[in-house]
Amino acid sequence: DLNIRPIELVRKNESIWKEQFKGRDLSDTAIIEAMAQNPKLIERPIIKSKKGVVVGRPLEMVQEVI
Repeated sequence: DLNIRPIELVRKNESIWKEQFKGRDLSDTAIIEAMAQNPKLIERPIIKSKKGVVVGRPLEMVQEVI
């Protein structure tokens, strides 16, 4: 479990985000729907190990689960 809000998984520098979603007051559900329709918006990599799950950026986050 990442234990973060959906907005924390969004790649906010993507043109799709800037053009269609930036500045809008979106619910968590709406953000998840946006990522489902535009997978390019999902921050990656997501790393899972026995120690937990993290978004692999910045590199320090990876060190928490290896």
